[in-house]
Amino acid sequence: MRRIILIAALLFAQPAKAEEEDDRKVVYKQKTEIDFEGLNVDAALVKPAGSLVLERKKASFNPLIKLRSNFNEEIDKSTDEIK
Repeated sequence: MRRIILIAALLFAQPAKAEEEDDRKVVYKQKTEIDFEGLNVDAALVKPAGSLVLERKKASFNPLIKLRSNFNEEIDKSTDEIK
């Protein structure tokens, strides 16, 4: 039953016809002038509340790797491996 309804809908479906376009053309002005003379604007300078922090404190982390400055023992061992 569904197939019959689907086939009938597809066979009798007609595309929507758009209205035929008129030969009217839209004409826009070359220049638009806006007059702000009659407009009064009242404004005030508002500063933010609170203080502004300019400098940030550097974050300190616990070092997970210990940096060594003396590798003399490893250098002596490496020369033994070369010979």
